[in-house]
Amino acid sequence: MSVIDCDYLPADKVVFPPELALLIVRKASATAAAFEKQVLDLLTKDARSALSQGEPRSIIREMRL
Repeated sequence: MSVIDCDYLPADKVVFPPELALLIVRKASATAAAFEKQVLDLLTKDARSALSQGEPRSIIREMRL
C-alpha cells in the first residue's frame, strides 16, 4: 500500500493476454488507416476547391504543407 490509502487501485497485477493485445493493435491500425483516408480525401477536396480561387503557393502556405 502506498502512502495514500486508496482501496480502489487493483492489488494484483493483471496478465494481459497476447491474443487480446494483437486484436487491439489490428483494430487500432485499421482505424488509423480509415482516418488517414478520410483526412486525405478532405485535404484533397479542400485543395481542389482552393485552386479555383488562388495559386498553389498560397494554398501550400495556408495548409501549412
